[in-house]
Amino acid sequence: MKEVPMTPLPRRVVLLAAPAVIAATSVGAQATFTRPIRLIVPWAPGGTTDILGRIVAEPLGQALGQPVLVENRSGASGNVGSDVVAKAAPDGHTLLFGSMSTHAMNHALMRSMPFDGVADFTPLAMLGFAVNTMVVHPSVPAQTLSEFIDHARANPEKIAYASAGPGSTNHLSAALFESMTGIRMVHVPYRGGQPAVTDTVAGQTQLLFSAATQTMSHVEGGRLRLLAVTEATRWSRQPNVPTVAEAVPGYEMAVWYGAFGPKGMTPGLQQRLNAEFNRIMALPEVKDRLAGMGVEVAAESVDAFGQRLRADAGKWGALIRRLGIEAS
Repeated sequence: MKEVPMTPLPRRVVLLAAPAVIAATSVGAQATFTRPIRLIVPWAPGGTTDILGRIVAEPLGQALGQPVLVENRSGASGNVGSDVVAKAAPDGHTLLFGSMSTHAMNHALMRSMPFDGVADFTPLAMLGFAVNTMVVHPSVPAQTLSEFIDHARANPEKIAYASAGPGSTNHLSAALFESMTGIRMVHVPYRGGQPAVTDTVAGQTQLLFSAATQTMSHVEGGRLRLLAVTEATRWSRQPNVPTVAEAVPGYEMAVWYGAFGPKGMTPGLQQRLNAEFNRIMALPEVKDRLAGMGVEVAAESVDAFGQRLRADAGKWGALIRRLGIEAS
């Protein structure tokens, strides 16, 4: 076979191609991990976010070629650990498992913040939702959500709802419900979620919005009645239970968990981590374990998660400021 001599490319073509080669090389370099990765959990060990971090750490480390070390940095309603990540280098070696409260609520609940929950972070991946339930004491004469709305409207300020304290997700779930239905109820804040559950079971308060992990054993035992879940879609484990939005269009309290990095991460690094988180969260063993904790896995693109973050920060910030709520 006759060898065909290669014709040299014109110098202009070589120069035009060079930036594309450099860009591709740059993205590849930025997505390379060269040392152990810190995964900051801004709460104490044992909580949902901590367990989630420890479930994800090993497969994420295997995928990235470096160990992922979970580091608990609790304090100030998640602000201490979140601030560590906000001030870190945007090279992918310091990540955060945050939540709706740290990134979409704290800015409005607290008088001062060390960071901006939207502007100072790179959204990487939605991880999942903590299933949030709306339950009533069995003495309430309502078997369905629509019946409860009618009953509460006919009895203004006669229904007392419990919460873990001002600005808690229990409180804001009920405050949004009041705002969207025009119903007037009485807020009874407690020092923590467990006392709120205990007094609702005892009938001291009649209504509670709370995580399924705190309420479902009482529902199954007949001590509480489950009316609805607060997410936009029905709960896969209780598909016959409606969402609040089916009776109150537009209502949603989706208590989400998400992965973040510092602001300034490159799109290539952002997309690489999004793909890895989505892959890990879709593993059957991960989904099953989280389902047992009342967490529904949810995958979103970088853009979709960023849009959710901005929308929730605006939505909850406006409600909190309008009602004059401050964290206890």
